[in-house]
Amino acid sequence: MSASIDRILSKAVDGGRLTPDEGVELFRSRDLLKLGRAAHAVCSRLHPEPYRTYNIDRNINYTNVCAAVCDFCSFYRKTGDADAYVLSREELYRKIEETIALGGDQVLMQGGMHPSLKLEWYEELLSDLRARFPAVNLHAFSPPELWHFHKLNKLPLREVLSRLKAAGLGSIPGGGGEILVDRVRKAITKNKALTDEWLEVMRVWHELGGRSSCTMMFGHVETDAERVEHLLRLRQLQDETSGFTAFICWTMQPGHRMTQQPEAGAFEYLRTQAISRLILDNVPNIQSSWVTQGAKIGQVALFYGANDMGSLMIEENVVASAGTVHYLTLEEIRRCIREAGWEPRQRDVYYRLIDPKPAPPPRAERALPVLA
Repeated sequence: MSASIDRILSKAVDGGRLTPDEGVELFRSRDLLKLGRAAHAVCSRLHPEPYRTYNIDRNINYTNVCAAVCDFCSFYRKTGDADAYVLSREELYRKIEETIALGGDQVLMQGGMHPSLKLEWYEELLSDLRARFPAVNLHAFSPPELWHFHKLNKLPLREVLSRLKAAGLGSIPGGGGEILVDRVRKAITKNKALTDEWLEVMRVWHELGGRSSCTMMFGHVETDAERVEHLLRLRQLQDETSGFTAFICWTMQPGHRMTQQPEAGAFEYLRTQAISRLILDNVPNIQSSWVTQGAKIGQVALFYGANDMGSLMIEENVVASAGTVHYLTLEEIRRCIREAGWEPRQRDVYYRLIDPKPAPPPRAERALPVLA
């Protein structure tokens, strides 16, 4: 098996495209260091620059009301629940103002599949926020939410996305992807977009000129072959549209109806991210997932295919509701990058650097040693 793994890794490092069988073969390997070296080689080829990036944004869950039922989610509520909410406009303003004050340029707004809010409500929301905060990118609404808008309003998907884009939607997060295999989605979710529907939202959004991220949540009921199938579906769509800016993967946080599910740990996370970097040869950026793995593994992930530390994430509610919370300050993120040997640089959603170019480090004083 080792010779076969070596051949597959060499192929990926040299820029070759891996087949489905080769992807599954990599998942049979337990040689984490070998996988990491190959992923790092590919990442270094794609990103030879002397820096690694991060961004500053805030996750805002504008509502926790959701018509879907996901076995892993402890965040959603039904309409009549005592703690169900829809954030007021004033509360949204306050959260965005705080984000700007901390140097952020983006908010990630996701909610649930609210059963009664119509498309006009979202258009007014976006238009209002765009007018009030014109420099802030509205990275909002996961594909399952957008598919829900399309079904609830009985409007063509393209019209829904076009209207939201015109109202101020800047980019789409890759949330709600879990594993893009219907067997898996039907096993752990109900009333939620299936694989082709998730992909169709992204396809149409890209055709409209939009950009988005893509994700994978693993470590539940899926097989290794289904992880590979998920990655290949993303790679196939990227071949068609080139609309994905980045890929982020994370381990499922056991909770809610899946408390008996053993938690995938750092080994599985690093192994899966490394293989993802090798298979997704056309997705330019990979983010480290320190939110679920903590600072140390998030930093190590920069040597397992990631070229970005993700977001400062001023606020996070969904992962926190499952009981797993890691917080980093902005300086801690920068320190993680700096200690690993790169310059920390702030980026926007398109991975454009937006911080002032840092001054070069002071030249070391060169002087003859003083002999005592």
